[in-house]
Amino acid sequence: MRTDVHDLGHHGDAEVRDDGSALVDLAVNVRADTPPAWLREVIAGSLDGLAAYPDGRRARAAVAARHGLDAERVVLTAGAAEAFVLLARALAVRRPVVVHPQFTEPEAALWEAGHRVGRVLLREADGFRLDPAAVPEDADLVVIGNPTNPTSVLHPAAEVARLARPGRTVVVDEAFMDAVPGERESLAGRTDVPGLVVLRSLTKTWGLAGLRIGYVLAAPEAVAALERAQPLWPVSSPALAAAEACVTPRALAEAAEAADRVAADRAHLVAGLSEVPGLRVMGPAEGSFVLVRLPHAALVRHRLRDLGFAVRRGDTFPGLGEEWLRLAVRDRVTTDAFVVALRKALEDG
Repeated sequence: MRTDVHDLGHHGDAEVRDDGSALVDLAVNVRADTPPAWLREVIAGSLDGLAAYPDGRRARAAVAARHGLDAERVVLTAGAAEAFVLLARALAVRRPVVVHPQFTEPEAALWEAGHRVGRVLLREADGFRLDPAAVPEDADLVVIGNPTNPTSVLHPAAEVARLARPGRTVVVDEAFMDAVPGERESLAGRTDVPGLVVLRSLTKTWGLAGLRIGYVLAAPEAVAALERAQPLWPVSSPALAAAEACVTPRALAEAAEAADRVAADRAHLVAGLSEVPGLRVMGPAEGSFVLVRLPHAALVRHRLRDLGFAVRRGDTFPGLGEEWLRLAVRDRVTTDAFVVALRKALEDG
């Protein structure tokens, strides 16, 4: 039974549902103006085959080839969220540990599967950077995000790999890795790290949150265990078509260009925020979002809504409190308007 006060089920989309649908969205980390037209056409073209049951073999082979792996090391999932549920249900673990602050769904899935979950809380004083020695030696499942949501910290791959131990599964959530130029520090495709499980999502860069598509890269025996926990035909034909399309050379080149734009737009956002009195930007940020600390953040968030902007509250992440907000990176025009609104929201206090 959970005893903490954090709402692990709260996500950024809650900020833009219902009465928030007209707000400028800085709460959800899906790239703006997506999916692109060519991807919409691919998905639309797949609808002619809806009478047939989904066949994931081609998409699975394409994902495997993209990472230089055999297909037996790939599981296609209905988004990364399904992968967390599968891991919680399929793996026989005694002492799972989640490294926080990070995306809360892995811990929520473990609790729902009946596990008692330990936490390693990274410290603000250390820049929320991973210290492998802080993870208990007897932990047989360790979950960490890279780059981490919501801190935007990119942990060195060598440090993450140091978490590996005989008999331990190390789950690395790389849902935002394709927003990092060159995907540096990625462990996807590595087969030399024992117990490594890497999760990837296609929903963030390509704007496919409503389609639900992601995948897991792991050793064949782990893949087999996850597949046994899946229902029949877990990924729809349109999602399979999207997966295959998003790992083509053309798509990867477009994603790389998008990552460079995100980096430039993030630098512009950080520069604007750095001039706001009383606000601290955690850095260096490497994801498609930044984490900020400011007084009266809950009140400021509500005032920003009145000014037309939605941002993500930070207090639902273990290791953070009410003074934190997460901001998605947007284009420069949107950022400039947001910084003006943020200053007004703070001045009104």
